[in-house]
Formats: sequence, structure tokens, C-alpha cells
Amino acid sequence: MNKETFQQLYKNPALRKRMLVVLAVMVVYSLLSQIPVPVADTAKLQAFLTSLFQSSSLLGFVDIFSGGALSRFSILLMGLGPYINASIIIQLLTQVVPKLQALSKEGEQGRNKINYYTRLLTLPLAIIQAVATVFLVRSLSTQSTGIDLIGSPSPFEWTILISSIVAGSMLLMWLGELITEKGIGNGISMIILFGIVASLPSSFASQFALVQSDPSKIVSLVFILAAAVASVVFIVYLNEGQRNIPISYARRVANAQAYGGVDTHLPLRVITAGVIPIIFALAFLSVPTFLGQLFANANTAWVASFATKLTVWFSPTSWIYAALYFALVVGFTFFYTAIIFKPDEIAENLQKQGGFIPGIRPGEETSKYLKNIINRITFTGSLGLGIVAILPFVMQSVFKTSEAITIGGTSILIIVAVIIETVKQIQSLALMATYEKY
Repeated sequence: MNKETFQQLYKNPALRKRMLVVLAVMVVYSLLSQIPVPVADTAKLQAFLTSLFQSSSLLGFVDIFSGGALSRFSILLMGLGPYINASIIIQLLTQVVPKLQALSKEGEQGRNKINYYTRLLTLPLAIIQAVATVFLVRSLSTQSTGIDLIGSPSPFEWTILISSIVAGSMLLMWLGELITEKGIGNGISMIILFGIVASLPSSFASQFALVQSDPSKIVSLVFILAAAVASVVFIVYLNEGQRNIPISYARRVANAQAYGGVDTHLPLRVITAGVIPIIFALAFLSVPTFLGQLFANANTAWVASFATKLTVWFSPTSWIYAALYFALVVGFTFFYTAIIFKPDEIAENLQKQGGFIPGIRPGEETSKYLKNIINRITFTGSLGLGIVAILPFVMQSVFKTSEAITIGGTSILIIVAVIIETVKQIQSLALMATYEKY
């Protein structure tokens, strides 16, 4: 951001208010993440979860995206997981349910209705996930220590326990939507960014402590840091890459005055979907591992055996996980791009406004041309996202270490992409504030 943008943020009341909303949500998020879920012995449960997450790369990886709320058994332990899962389900249904398809074409009013359905679906998903999480913690604590650290809650205490977790997730959803509407940036991405940034200091501290205890690890740590810097540069170029499609507008004469005759361009980004495919892929991959942990101690032998295999197959250290992660990132990139980029609508709007792509017929031919272009550049962008996503797994197999998982490319990708998008929106809002003077 340049000096003028900073001046606009300071001087313009509307921009200043938006920034204050984001800062206020950060403070509220930090405070809420410290509120523990009411259980019989909170201190013992937190100590158990902290030691468990430090010894498990899988749980440590998941805990990063909750800002440590999961290891603290905070009311925000589920994060935005239920809301993200509800968003995926609704967006999938939008492609096959005629009523939802019609709503998606009704502009802002239709999008608001779809968002309303997403919020409604989030509640039952949050209740199911909260119950499953509590039973998972009970199972892990009993298996590891022989003691049920959740205790034996009464029906009323169960209600309070589940309600506090569900309320935390729903409140986090509201905070995310508040950022989107009243603040700056995408609310979901910003909340996830808050969680990752909040966990980074402790993550780096543990890495340097590991180096102090074992100096031979310094080579792998230096290489990981160098790879992180290279990933940042690559992500910036990937995120900023775009192809400009030339657009011409025919000259029209009305009331003895000429209009149009302007040449401009339509920018098509290499990553139209942004960081959303990464978030969707992580949410999708967390389900099999979660089910595996939940049913690992089932009384039925084949269920317990299959659950154990799920845990092994979908561990972040597994190549099966890495391959599926790469495939899901590529797939969700195409899927989300198809949702937000509508070649038919763009071609129709261009034709109505007298615009055309030189050498391409208006209407259906323009739509087909745009589809071919967006598919090609999305393929390149999705491969780039997938490479960044699985970079930690490659580094782990090379150095035979788990440190790459906790400070891996996914966290860097989300941080860099969200910051870039937020800066762009700040610059856009600052430019609009400048035009409002005249």
C-alpha cells in the first residue's frame, strides 16, 4: 500500500470504521478462544490435550487452524468447520436443485437467501460435530490415561456442554459475516487467518527449542525457512497472475453525439477461486480422520479395524493424504471457479452493452471462448495451488521430520493470499473514497 492509501485509512471515517471492525473482531476472537468449555476438570483436560497435540502431527496440524482453541478445549474449538461444510453442501446443491439454481441467478437477493439457508444448515452440523468432538475427547482421554476427563455430566450439564461449543461456532460464523459486511476482506478467510497467525509464535518457538536441543536439526530448519520464503514469492506471482482479454465497444451516435468506441480488457485471474479451494479441501479431508479417531475403540471388530485404517490413511504424514489433498485442491479450484465465473452471463452483458471480443462473434461464441480460456488458466492455477499445498509433505519425506507439517505451505498460502486480497480491497475502497470528493 502506498502513502495515499494509508492517509485515506486514517482520514476517511468510513474506511477507519471498517478497519476498527476488523480489529474489534480480532480482539473478540482472541478473548473467546480463551474461554474453556465447562467440564469437570478443565486444567487436567487442557494439559492432556496440549501434550497430545504436541505428540501428534495430525492434531497439531488441525490445531493451527483453530488458533490453539482446540488444544485449550475452548468454545471456539470447532472453528468455522460447520459453516464451511454447510457452504460446500449448499453450493453442491445449487448445481443440482432447480430452486437454488434460480435463486443464484437473482442477484444479491438470491445470494442473501442462499446464505440464509447456509446458516440454517450450519446449526445441525455444528450440533453433530460438537457431540462427536466430545465423544472423541472422551475416547482419547480414556485410551491414553485410563480416566474420562470429560467426567459423567448430567443431562443438564450435557446440554450446557454441547450448547457452549455450538454457540462458539455460531458466534464465529456471525463474526466472519460481520467482517464481510462491515469490515474489510472475506470474513471466513480473515477468521482462519487470525487463527493461523495466533498460533505461529508458539509454533516458531517450538521449532527453535527443537534446534537448541538437537543442533543437527538446524540444516532442515534453514531449508524449511528458505522454502517458506520461496513459497511466498511463488504464491504472490500465482495470485497476481492474470490474462487480459481485449474488449471493444462499438461506436454509437445519439443526439448528434458519439458514444462508445472504447477499447478495454477483461482480466481473468489464474486463481479465480482464491484460497477457498484450500479451505474446502482441508474441511473435506478432516472428516475421515475424525471418524477414524471416533470409532477406533468400537466394540465391533471390523468397525474398529476400518477406523484405525482411516486414521492411518488420512494422516497428514501419509502419501494417500497428500495425493488426495492435491486432487481435491485441483478439483475444488475448478468447482469454485465455475460457481463464481459465469461465461454465459458475461457474454450476454457484453452483447447488451455493445461490447465484443475482436475476432469472436458476440453471444454463444464469446461464451465458448471465455470457457476455454478460463479452463486453461484455471488448470495452471490449480496445479500451482496443489504444488504449494503438498510442499510440506515433500519436505517431510526428504528430511524425515514433522516440522514441515506445522509451518507448511498451506498456512503460508492462506496468510499470503488473504493479505494480498485484503490489501487490494483496501486500495479499492481508498480509491472510491477519493472519487467521492468530486
